[in-house]
Amino acid sequence: MKTPIWSRIRLPLSARNNLPTTISRRVSTISARDDQTLLLTGGRVLGYAEYGCQTGYPLMFFHGFPSSRLEAQGVDHLAHRRHLRVIVPDRPGFGLSTFQPHRRITDWPADVRALAHHLGLSRFAVLGGSGGGPYALACAHALPREMLSAVGIMAGAGPWQAGTQDVPLSSRAVYLAAKYWPGGLRALTDVLVGTLRRGLATRPASRWIDDWLNKVEQEHERGSTIEERRKRVLRMAFEGFAQGAEGFVLETQLLTQDWGFRFEDVAYDNIQLWHGTQDKNAPVRMVRYMVERLPHSVLREFEGDSHFTLFRHLEEILSDLVPEKNLPDCSTKA
Repeated sequence: MKTPIWSRIRLPLSARNNLPTTISRRVSTISARDDQTLLLTGGRVLGYAEYGCQTGYPLMFFHGFPSSRLEAQGVDHLAHRRHLRVIVPDRPGFGLSTFQPHRRITDWPADVRALAHHLGLSRFAVLGGSGGGPYALACAHALPREMLSAVGIMAGAGPWQAGTQDVPLSSRAVYLAAKYWPGGLRALTDVLVGTLRRGLATRPASRWIDDWLNKVEQEHERGSTIEERRKRVLRMAFEGFAQGAEGFVLETQLLTQDWGFRFEDVAYDNIQLWHGTQDKNAPVRMVRYMVERLPHSVLREFEGDSHFTLFRHLEEILSDLVPEKNLPDCSTKA
């Protein structure tokens, strides 16, 4: 698990109780494709973003933890090149999606099915990154086989029943707090992320961020000003805490307990996993434990890669997941 970063908006309790109205006022702060929403049966809002080709092959990406739909904005150029329409829904309590008390990982496939129906998708691929991995696996377990063209997990979170001896001490501490002191963890996280947000708004911090962005500038970003890039990066980092820390605390509980289904019961016939052998956030040993119990899965290990350096293999991973022969022409560019 990653340590929480900050909160972009601290909603009062009254606003949380009327979240669909609150959310609707925040739509289109950067682009219409970044801030889309769907009103689900029962009144919850599901936020989502789209990247790449509007006419490309549909791939649903499940963001990491704690993160949001904006996590994939950096792959927009790659999605265009690969002729992919990347759709990234916020999980409940993150970004634009209404917090859902008492939710389970096994509730997620119903939201995915509703979004697919809304977008007119009869068949699509899914890819879960980091904390989104268990949700991709839940879809492989619950959604109809004919709906999913491919299922992938990249640097996915492993099951804690595999043992936690190599899980970072900080992650175990957050787990214990979420289990035994959830209210305190929520309040402490809100304070920490709020403090960090104010600190990063200072001039020295802005200069430091700008220097870093100049060092890592990508070719597709050269049309943007440094201020635009800084705002984009900071917004992406903060969006997971847009509603405060409730979603973070609940998902900490969900990822560290039983996921609600047996791995042996996942019948989907080709689950692909990619993982770095030096991943400290999600130790590869835990993923191997899971793969041994999944009837139809293939794990590809990248020697020497960590939780974050695995991203450099993303184009190769996307090629494995959605082969070129399945990709339509990308005639519309957002």
